[in-house]
Amino acid sequence: MRLHRLDITAFGPFGTTQSVDFDALSAAGLFLLHGPTGAGKTSVLDAVCYALYGSVPGARQGGQGITLRSDHAAPATRTSVTLELTVAGRRLEITRQPPWERPKKRGSGTTTDKAQTWLRERDAATGTWKDLSRSHQEIGEEITQLLGMSREQFCQVVLLPQGDFARFLRADAEARGKLLGRLFDTHRFAEVEKRLADRRRASEARVRGGDAELLADAHRMQQAADGAMELPELSPGEPGLADAVLTAAAVARSTAREQLTAAHCRLATAETVRAEAGRALDEARERHRLQRRFTEARERAERLWERSGDHDEDQARMDRARKAGTVAPALELRDSADAEHRRAAAAEQRARALLPASLADAGPDGLAAAARRAAEELGGLESARRTERRLTELLDERAGLDRQERADEEVREDAEAWVADWETTRTALQERIAHAQQAATRAGELAARRDTARTRLEAARTRDRLTRDAEAAAEQAGAAREEALAARQHWLDLKEQRLVGIAAELAAGLTDGAPCAVCGATEHPAPARRVAGHVDRETEERALADVQHAEDRRAEADRRLAAVREELAAAGAGAGDAPAEQLARELDEAEREYTRAREAASALHAAQEELRAAEREHELRTAAQREAAVRAAARVGHRERLELERASLEQELAHARGDAPSVTERARQLEREAALLTDAAVAARTAEEAARRLKDADARLADAAFRAGFATPRAAAEALLDDDAHRRLQRRLDAWQDEEAAVRAVLAEPETAAAAQQPATGLAAAQQAAEAADRAVREAASARDAAARRCAELDRLSARAAASVRRLGPLRQEYDRVARMAALTAGTSAENERRMRLESYVLAARLEQVAAAATVRLHRMSSGRYTLVHSDGRTGRGRSGLGLHVVDAWTGRERDTATLSGGETFFASLALALGLADVVTDEAGGVRLDTLFIDEGFGSLDDQTLDEVLDVLDSLRERDRSVGIVSHVPDLRRRIHAQLEVQKDRTGSRLRQRGT
Repeated sequence: MRLHRLDITAFGPFGTTQSVDFDALSAAGLFLLHGPTGAGKTSVLDAVCYALYGSVPGARQGGQGITLRSDHAAPATRTSVTLELTVAGRRLEITRQPPWERPKKRGSGTTTDKAQTWLRERDAATGTWKDLSRSHQEIGEEITQLLGMSREQFCQVVLLPQGDFARFLRADAEARGKLLGRLFDTHRFAEVEKRLADRRRASEARVRGGDAELLADAHRMQQAADGAMELPELSPGEPGLADAVLTAAAVARSTAREQLTAAHCRLATAETVRAEAGRALDEARERHRLQRRFTEARERAERLWERSGDHDEDQARMDRARKAGTVAPALELRDSADAEHRRAAAAEQRARALLPASLADAGPDGLAAAARRAAEELGGLESARRTERRLTELLDERAGLDRQERADEEVREDAEAWVADWETTRTALQERIAHAQQAATRAGELAARRDTARTRLEAARTRDRLTRDAEAAAEQAGAAREEALAARQHWLDLKEQRLVGIAAELAAGLTDGAPCAVCGATEHPAPARRVAGHVDRETEERALADVQHAEDRRAEADRRLAAVREELAAAGAGAGDAPAEQLARELDEAEREYTRAREAASALHAAQEELRAAEREHELRTAAQREAAVRAAARVGHRERLELERASLEQELAHARGDAPSVTERARQLEREAALLTDAAVAARTAEEAARRLKDADARLADAAFRAGFATPRAAAEALLDDDAHRRLQRRLDAWQDEEAAVRAVLAEPETAAAAQQPATGLAAAQQAAEAADRAVREAASARDAAARRCAELDRLSARAAASVRRLGPLRQEYDRVARMAALTAGTSAENERRMRLESYVLAARLEQVAAAATVRLHRMSSGRYTLVHSDGRTGRGRSGLGLHVVDAWTGRERDTATLSGGETFFASLALALGLADVVTDEAGGVRLDTLFIDEGFGSLDDQTLDEVLDVLDSLRERDRSVGIVSHVPDLRRRIHAQLEVQKDRTGSRLRQRGT
């Protein structure tokens, strides 16, 4: 990484724009950044860091934005930092502007502009710049990737803060570890330690969990074995737990199988005894059952004898009901005829009630004749019905003609009203079309006027921008002229000093015997000697070269100023003298007028379409008027014909309907009259036939009752039983017979009679013996089942315990391996003799590299006296690996770096910082760091040591590096010619370059 140019505006103590030409400063290899305290030396380094990373280093990080802004800056000047550099072979330019509270353009108060960032790259072939990105995140990632280091690493290895390294020399292992961890990003090794510790805990938890499950299964087996299993007193995780559990389980299974065999034997004996007791109980129960059966049969026979009288009455009643059953058909026939006669008489009475009084007493034949006469008259009304329908049609047709006439009248009146306004409507639409056409023409004229106003506004804005550029270019040209004059004056001063001491310069080339170049003498008794501050030829030539460079920059600034002024003249010609605000107002007014004209012109098409639609409507309305007149003339003759036909039909209908309001109503009267007469005739004939059938049924019923032995039909009816009573009576008779047969059968059984002769004892004793035998079998079976379950449970738990032991084997091996690795990386293992953690081990290796790189320069700075060495020894109770000692060649002993003096500490920390920069650079992928800065510390060195330190720093040029020293030590201004001076006053600090 090489810095080329830095531009600072309104940043830190710098109120105006200040530039640093690092190419000119780096040409000498060493350059000095000096100035009074508080002038802003460190702010230059802050600007470099801010341009690269968007923030300033460490303790000076006050946050983003307005805290970086200079208090000396003008309100309208925005804070900005631009850095041009080469990294990874690419020439880049980074510009950063933090958030800015600027004055509002209109009104009072301020508004906040967001932070801005630009990244550009110069094309090596064409020398032009191209934009790469304006995204803060993308630019930050791109710069970090190219540099290969974070902001903390950059500040540590490029800015080289000596105070930090002095503390690093005196710090303990913990503080050194934190710094080295940030620089070399060794947190991943700490993550490895943490991951191994987590894996160890997880493996241990799995092993303990497996042991806990195994021990839980062992306790379950102990419970299943009823305490007959002995377990050793072991905890989860202890060795030997698995073997002890499996051994105890095998002993418990063997004992359980022996108990199961004994239980089987006891169960077989109890089952034999129970079978014998069961047979004896069955015999006692059968004898008892037969005795009870005989007793119950005797009791049932006595109850039958007591109910024999009721049985005889039921049998007599059943016989009378069978006789009455022969009379039942005649009774049913008589009841049916009586019901039919009553219904027919009621129907006849209802039908006669609807007839006129003149026909109320007529017989069936007279009623039928009157019905035939009404039907004949109804048939004669069909012709009158057709006439009535035709009359209705005529009336509807005439009503339709009336509706058509009213509709045509409305059409005619509407058309006449519309046509009367036609000329006014057409004139208004033609005026609208003409107005819209005029607006379209004006819109074209206003568009040209608007384009002219926009062009003038753009020219005015360009003019204003170029005015500001011209002022800035004029300032730069003036500064370049002042710089050229100063360089020329410096060259003339050096040339004059050289001429003053030219005799000493010529005397340096004199040799005895050789003629003098001035006087030609061969003897030189008193040659001139050089005085302090003598200027040689090389110094004068460098000053002359600086004059030429300054003249070139002045000429370039003049060319830029002339180009800007030429562009300004062209822009002024296009914009005139009018202010941009006035031109903007004119453009806004032109835009508004153009918009109004366009809106008015947009109505042209609609107005034309509306006129064409109105013309079509006029034609339609005129045609409608003509058609309505034709239809009115045709309706006059048609209405006269309809009136003549209507009069003829009405006369015919008046004769046909008689007193009825209409033919239809007359027809309904005749239909109703014929229906009533027909119904009355039918009802009269039905009543006569029902009376005759009732009389015949009474005669047949009296004859049937006499033949069945009943004195009257009523007695026969009373002897009849309905179905429910007959079924109940039959069930009682059948139940009596069944009970009598069953009793006789039981009393006739020989076994029952024999059992009744035996004593009723022995059943209770047999039941007690059977119950005792059954209890013995249940107890034996329960014991056998418990023993079987115990064996099965022990087998299941033993198998599960064996599976758990097999499963725990790999887990124990993994735990042993992970625990050993975790202890080794954590420094707690006996194998780790120095108790060094993994991260400390990696940092120790890096510290050893840093000490070796630093020793090369420290050895030279201390004239071969001091050497930095890395130590693995432990310090106090802390861990080892980050010790740092210095070897004093004068005594041959190691001593702590805290014993170094102030000056020794400075050059030792400087050597350490340079060594650390080399190692971090290699760690970052070999990114070249061609520009370094060293901040303070040189005031503690004596002259000889300072010369040696500067020689070491000057040797960095061998690797094409340039080193900037930040110091206010006056002696360094004499020793280092290339200088960047920071000057301060009440208006803010300024930068000035010298000796470049």
